Amino acid sequence: MMFQRVAIIGLGLQGGSIGLAVQAYLPDAVTTGYDRDAITRSRAAERHLVHKVCDSAAEAVAECDLVIFCVPLGAMGIAAEQVRAALPADTLVSDVGSSKQVVAKALSEALPDHLVIPAHPVAGTENSGADAGFAELFRNRWCIVTPPPQTNLVKLSQLVAFWEALGANVEIMDAAHHDLVLAVTSHLPHLIAYTIVGTASDLEEVTQSEVIKYSAGGFRDFTRIAASDPTMWRDVFLSNKQAVLTMLQRFTEDLTALQRAIRIGDGETLFKHFERTRATRRSIIEEGQDDDRPDFGRADHKSDRKPGEG
Repeated sequence: MMFQRVAIIGLGLQGGSIGLAVQAYLPDAVTTGYDRDAITRSRAAERHLVHKVCDSAAEAVAECDLVIFCVPLGAMGIAAEQVRAALPADTLVSDVGSSKQVVAKALSEALPDHLVIPAHPVAGTENSGADAGFAELFRNRWCIVTPPPQTNLVKLSQLVAFWEALGANVEIMDAAHHDLVLAVTSHLPHLIAYTIVGTASDLEEVTQSEVIKYSAGGFRDFTRIAASDPTMWRDVFLSNKQAVLTMLQRFTEDLTALQRAIRIGDGETLFKHFERTRATRRSIIEEGQDDDRPDFGRADHKSDRKPGEG
């Protein structure tokens, strides 16, 4: 039995895209939504991101059988507490956060009498807000579901079916393992992008805007990633701190090895490293998680946009 009434708390890129996707691919379901920002609520209503934009979180969840929290990681617990009194007893609680252990703890503590099954759709763009969402965001993207031990298998299967209906490929994973995997595939790349763009910004004063004027494709890709929502990414790094620091240490060691190879002129080491990493890129394309079009980031088709994962 698919969910009939879905409440979405937070109507930015993820929440708005879920609302639009449900209307497109699950037309029998009714969606309600709430965002604490009044301007976002107004724009969400104009764009019809959900069937009904509510004036309070409690109103949005009052009759739902699934509630999805699409708020920054640091706000999960507070958002859940705000709906506790109004949330029906049999409602399944989930989310879209990119750090699962912290979210599972926050939601479970705020809603101890409800079943919480966290999830993370590994899909996104550098854009945020009520204007950023689109129904195709999750098509052919992975959604990682991290159920707690001894979870309700019926509810779990319903949540899996829900994400599959929105076009996602679903993987079941332990929350701790999820956090480690995403630290290297998403969180560390964002940290590197923020650092490189920050360094270039400092240099811009010296080079009289030449860094911006002569940006090559690689730097443009970094600026796209670094344009992601700062509140979200602040919370990601603080909530998944240990895994990120572990991956950052490994990256620092590898970077030092490449630095040495460049310094001593060890072309063989550089070539072998670049050859191995190129094979990884080819594997990503073969898995259908990107394509090899030579557009250098210039294409601007919403349904074709590739995720800046969160």
